[in-house]
Amino acid sequence: MATFMDVHHNMVGLTPEQLHAAHDADLAIQADEHVDFKNAWADPESGVVYCLSEAPSADAVKRIHERAGHPADEIHPVPLIV
Repeated sequence: MATFMDVHHNMVGLTPEQLHAAHDADLAIQADEHVDFKNAWADPESGVVYCLSEAPSADAVKRIHERAGHPADEIHPVPLIV
């Protein structure tokens, strides 16, 4: 499994409850694509959200986010972690 960081833009004003609900929507279907979403972070002021996951591919991450209703604007592989 590879690690990915994805980025969502234009989510200004996102509340903690909305972030939790979006993360839960991913978790509910992540097994369909063998994705394991680890964490999500948000800056409600800038509208940027970051999600960390392990997945077989960036496309698998993309498909889960699209199905959950919040497509990622960027998906980046994370080849090194310390």
